[in-house]
Amino acid sequence: MNSIRYIYLKLIIKSLMIILMLKGDKMGNIKEFIKISNNLIKVTNKDALRASIDELIFQAVFSQDGEEKKALLRLIIEAAKDIGIIPSSINEFYKDIGKGRYKGFTVPAINIRGLTYDSARAVFRKAKEMSVGAFIFEIARSEIGYTAQRPLEYSAVVLAAAIREGFEGPVFIQGDHFQISGKRYIESQQAEIDYLHGLIKEAIDAEFYNIDIDASTTVDLSKPTVKEQQKPNYTITAALTNYIREIEPKGITVSVGGEIGEIGKSNSTVEELKAFLDGFKETANKNQTGLSKISVQTGTSHGGIVLPDGTLAQIKIDFDTLKKLSDAARNEYGLSGAVQHGASTLPESAFGKFVESGCSEVHLATGFQNIIYDSKHMPSDFKTEVYEFIKKEFAKEKKENQTEEQFIYSTRKKGFGSLKKRWWELPKEVKAGIAAELEERFGLLFEKLNVVNTKDIMNKSVGKNIIKKEIPDTVRRMI
Repeated sequence: MNSIRYIYLKLIIKSLMIILMLKGDKMGNIKEFIKISNNLIKVTNKDALRASIDELIFQAVFSQDGEEKKALLRLIIEAAKDIGIIPSSINEFYKDIGKGRYKGFTVPAINIRGLTYDSARAVFRKAKEMSVGAFIFEIARSEIGYTAQRPLEYSAVVLAAAIREGFEGPVFIQGDHFQISGKRYIESQQAEIDYLHGLIKEAIDAEFYNIDIDASTTVDLSKPTVKEQQKPNYTITAALTNYIREIEPKGITVSVGGEIGEIGKSNSTVEELKAFLDGFKETANKNQTGLSKISVQTGTSHGGIVLPDGTLAQIKIDFDTLKKLSDAARNEYGLSGAVQHGASTLPESAFGKFVESGCSEVHLATGFQNIIYDSKHMPSDFKTEVYEFIKKEFAKEKKENQTEEQFIYSTRKKGFGSLKKRWWELPKEVKAGIAAELEERFGLLFEKLNVVNTKDIMNKSVGKNIIKKEIPDTVRRMI
């Protein structure tokens, strides 16, 4: 018995020594390409940083030490900024659109729920190839939860992907649907507002310089006039915009979007848009920058409408309404235009129409998730593992009238967070195959949305305002 304990103890000691050796090597590698100067990160060898970034971002994401995790994520973000990869606000560019200086394209806002590092690398590869500068990475309040990606991690992973692919210039990271929960707001208005304050502050600290506020869940259709119906919406949006302006870094004007119609509900109207924007103007602080865009509903739903066999129903977008809303937002209020959500599952032929309608931004999420799950490179045994996990862990979410195919399709977005490490550790050839399919889709979207050759435009309009941050003590101890 004692001999067994002795052998077991030796194995534990050996394992700990290996871990310490690996950790020491990792820290030693960091010293080879990064130093601290005037309490700021300086990259001394860009090629060595690129060669080490796969290992570094993996360690940062999956470190079990909370302080080390935050330190490594911050180190990656600051290293990216030092070599010209700049977390930026798209606000100035949208102001230029509102003034008529630029037109003829729609900016894609890309939500990445899983395989985030590999997916972001695919975006940057295609953006470099097609000289695209007008694109946004985003993550919604709900996605932050079920994909287990807090803002600091999401920013670091995106910027690590840019480092890996040699991309330089402005990178736009956005808080999508920073939404008021209608249910929680009824239970406690102040608690819900306080939660949004905390989320906004966390996001801005993590270099999210673009935030979409969604208080459309508070619209009260029982009121007699459209202005009264929209009042809770524009009042909350104005208050949260005021808060953003109070805490945004000096030299950065965060791009803020509002929303007038909850996605999946009735189509928005020009009357609603005007009621919201007039109310917002009356309510928000007078001597500050307001909104840059306005999200509307014109017929889509998040994730699409799933039929009993698991296929998607054809969705018809009211592009005439979208054009009227975009024109009113731009011509009468100086905004960039209307924003369309829930569009990633539309047929290819639809995307050119967003440009024709003057839509300034289109949000894309589920279509990329579908490419990942349905890829020919996706291992069938792993896909089964994910689906079995979903059926077990989220069984209570299955609606009475749903088929299993409908349940899986609507819930498989939740297969990324808890199994994040399993996704990350898929064989390289599997991830490369999936990423190639994603890259092809990104290329198609860049072309259809007419953002090819926008790199120089973005550099000119947005500029290079770098907000460097001092390094925490934990980082200093690593180097």
